[in-house]
This record gives sequence, structure tokens and C-alpha cells, in this order.
Amino acid sequence: MTMSKPITVNVFVVSPDTHSERRLDLHITVEQLKNKFELITGIPVRNQAIAVYNSENDEAAVIALEDDSRQLGFYGLRDWQVLKVTDLDPSTSFTGQLGDVSQVEKFELTAGEYEQRQDTVLAYKQRHKIGRFADNDAEGSSAQLPQVDIPVGARCEVETSEEDFHKRGTVRFVGRTEFAKGSIWVGIEYDEPIGKNDGSVQGQRYFTCRPNYGVFVRPDRVVVGDFPVEEINFDDEEM
Repeated sequence: MTMSKPITVNVFVVSPDTHSERRLDLHITVEQLKNKFELITGIPVRNQAIAVYNSENDEAAVIALEDDSRQLGFYGLRDWQVLKVTDLDPSTSFTGQLGDVSQVEKFELTAGEYEQRQDTVLAYKQRHKIGRFADNDAEGSSAQLPQVDIPVGARCEVETSEEDFHKRGTVRFVGRTEFAKGSIWVGIEYDEPIGKNDGSVQGQRYFTCRPNYGVFVRPDRVVVGDFPVEEINFDDEEM
């Protein structure tokens, strides 16, 4: 009995500004891959140089994807290898500039202007009597916390105001914390490095994950369900 060859592989895609996990169809060509990678990395197709590594710590590449007409299967890609995308001409793109906020004009409010707005965290706390705005009776009942039906290990999505941007991950912690006593927090390991920590806050560890993959949010911002890791759809010609 002969074993069929895989038609897809799961790999890590790394560029100067991005780091993600993707599933690739081995039947597409290197040119098609570059077209999709432009949407992910921001590097124009003509500027891309893609090399394959066994791990992110390796200094020497296993092979370079140099022939745009070849299918990915020709290069013998394996699960969990790393595809590093280099920008051959950063001067013509925004590579390496996405994290520079020095030229961004800041939006600032005075304390009085902030207090007058109704779309702020302060206004929300005032309306719902949270924190220093809570009634004495409400503060006295803080020990009786509501039950949270969010199982550890469940896949989830975190509420965000950014349209078409899904913050997906896995629930790693549910319970009280030292950094905000008197309430329940949900610790999540994101699928991509869009978090704020590695599962620890102020020296206290609640779970373990890679740096910038961990985050703690309120339970009401978490939706549990069948949320798989998002993949590149190579069947679509446009996105």
C-alpha cells in the first residue's frame, strides 16, 4: 500500500513586519505564493525573496524559492518549516516602517474635554457604576463573582472594533488575578503576535505562551466557538 503525498503543509511565514502561521497548497506556483504574500507582508511581488528554514533560529536556509514557475511541491516543503520573506528594495515599500509612530500626528484631549465625551471608558464606568463610581452595596458584594462559562482550552474570538480583523486564539486561563482583584479575567493565547504579554503580568504567571501572543480580557469580550486558525484561500484571485 503506497502512502499518498500531502497536498498542503502548515508553515510559519516571517517578514520584517509580520509573523503568522499559514496553510499552503503545494500545487500553487512560487509566483502565485508571492502574490498572496504581498497582501500579508506588504512586500511587493517584485521585491520578494523567499527562503525556507527548518526553524527561525537557523542561520542557513534549506533552499530558496527562486523559480517563480515551479510549484511549491517541487521544493519538498514540510510541515512547520519557516518561510522568510525578505524585501530586496525596502526603499520602494513600507517594510520596517509600520512600527515607527514618530511621524504620526497625535490626537489629544484635555481632561475637561475627555470628561464631556460619552464614548469613553470613563463614561462607561459612570453609567454602569464601576470602580470608583460603584455604590457601596455593589462594592460589598464584589466577593460574589458571577459564573463564567468559558472553558480553558476552548477556541475563541475576542471582540474588536476593527472591521474584518479577527482576534482569534485559545483560552488558557479563567479566574481571578493579582493585577485586578475582585473580578474574573480570561487569559488568551492569540494565533498571531497581537497580544501584550507571554501569559504573565507584573511578575505573576497565569499561563505560558510566546511573547506578545498573550492577553487578558473581560469575559464579555470573549466568544467561544469553532474558530479555526485563519488560512490563505488560494482559490480566490482577489481579496
